[in-house]
Amino acid sequence: MSIKINDGLLQFFNVDHGACSLLTLPTPQGNKYVLIDCGHSADYQGGTWYPASQLLSCGIKHVDLLIVTNFDEDHVSGAPNMVEKGITVGCILGNPSVPPEAIEQLKSEDGMGAGISVIVNSLTERRNRGTQQTPPNIPGLSLSWFWNPWPHWDTENNLSLVAHLSIHGFNFLFTGDMERDGFENLLRYQPFANLMRGVDVLVAPHHGRENGKCEKLFDEYECRPVLVVISDYAKRHQSQETVQYYYSKARGIQNFRGNASRYVLTTRSDDHFYFSFEGSKCFVW
Repeated sequence: MSIKINDGLLQFFNVDHGACSLLTLPTPQGNKYVLIDCGHSADYQGGTWYPASQLLSCGIKHVDLLIVTNFDEDHVSGAPNMVEKGITVGCILGNPSVPPEAIEQLKSEDGMGAGISVIVNSLTERRNRGTQQTPPNIPGLSLSWFWNPWPHWDTENNLSLVAHLSIHGFNFLFTGDMERDGFENLLRYQPFANLMRGVDVLVAPHHGRENGKCEKLFDEYECRPVLVVISDYAKRHQSQETVQYYYSKARGIQNFRGNASRYVLTTRSDDHFYFSFEGSKCFVW
């Protein structure tokens, strides 16, 4: 099925216990592409799904920005295939306080997967060249990002990068694998806390796991998203058991794919889905 880009398109892909989303924004200089995580699926409709295959099928050979919300394999498992297929990346944005050596240290206990190795090597090479990882300015996108600082915070999940993407005025909050205490710490920072009332789509922390559920976000900081998104095809580690909780906190949409109202979308139940921007409107498919 051909999907129209219109004024912008944000796609959520159905990967394994991980995450992968692609934002496409047309500009006078051509389309710009932001990849938020690059997980893959080892078993999608009887085959393997890689973000590189998706990109190449759309004629995309260069990604302007790769946002890595967590330095964990499930968020970057498609990176080696991107390198193999010749996909280039302009900027890699992760928690800027965590140097490549610290990522290796964090992964030393369980071992470093091939995807994390690609990210670590690329960040090391870029640093050695003196290349600053500064996100490009893209018309139609206002980007801000927040993090807990290494080494004061030394657990991988709470070192996630939380990215706030305002796309033509619609606000998406990608939270990585942030856990409750890490989220509560970020909420002490007023510029971050001030954004919470305006969140339209919340990507649930830690794939919808209980330890990512932050009650203060809703009860004290009045976050009332239209939708909550959970990215987790395979239910693992008690993920997606928070669906009813997030259902109670969302405002919901009508007639998703011609069916009943929806408050929570999950890749496990809804497969790939996307948000299309057209003028002052945002459509969900």
